[in-house]
Amino acid sequence: MTTDDTAVLRVAGRPVGRYLTRPEVPARLSPRPCLHPVTTLAGTTVTEFAPADHLHHLGVGVAVPDVEGHNFWGGRTYVRDRGPTELDNHGTQRHTSFQLRDPDGFVEELRWIAGGVELLRERRTVAATELTDTAWALDFTFSLTNITAGPLGFGSPATNGRPGAAYGGFFWRAPKEAAAPRVFTEEREGEEAVHGEPADWVALAGDGWTLVLAGATADTRRDPWFVRTAAYPGVGSSLAHRDRVPLPAGDTLVRRIVTVVADGPLGRDEATALVRKAVTQ
Repeated sequence: MTTDDTAVLRVAGRPVGRYLTRPEVPARLSPRPCLHPVTTLAGTTVTEFAPADHLHHLGVGVAVPDVEGHNFWGGRTYVRDRGPTELDNHGTQRHTSFQLRDPDGFVEELRWIAGGVELLRERRTVAATELTDTAWALDFTFSLTNITAGPLGFGSPATNGRPGAAYGGFFWRAPKEAAAPRVFTEEREGEEAVHGEPADWVALAGDGWTLVLAGATADTRRDPWFVRTAAYPGVGSSLAHRDRVPLPAGDTLVRRIVTVVADGPLGRDEATALVRKAVTQ
């Protein structure tokens, strides 16, 4: 795992995340910039990169399994009436430049390319902010602009016929531990209750750490959460849950996720208070 251009995020002078602009992974994993490792303020790692169970899970980033038939998620493509299928349809997110790079964040330009054609141009804004002496926030916004002459459609395995598999969008792969992490929202508890439902925030709590992901715009909050704990620990915001999402030529799709990264376990009241502080500051 190497890169020829990186950015290190710091909170109060402490490194909490490394951003890899050009991770060296095979084309079938849909190469893309990502954050790894991301740590708590105490130094506990809360991301995983290319784990054996899903080699195409690359820390924290944006991954979409179906952009007009092109796979920007990595691995096999779900094909209706055929199931997961190996296809030569993988796209690449290419880092173009940093428009801004500071110790606590950056603004990046990217190009989404598949089959030699540029489909999308992205502006990605990432910032790290201290919340308390045991928690910080990762503010992640991505803006995707359709630069083709026609409309583009965003899909997922769910929209292509696989119920419950509406992954695609912002995605956080957490480390796999001996026990599955706890997952909860303000009103729900457990993978079955949380998965596929919208909520202001969703928390994933492992051994000595808690992540609280929150949609920070109205559009983002309308997207349901994709959650896995039993098979592997991961949380994402679903761009295409039940139906494909169209993006006309020249239009821009924007999503913003703010994640509280905390040491130790958090209760519902603590999670709510930290999210409110992280989103409004």
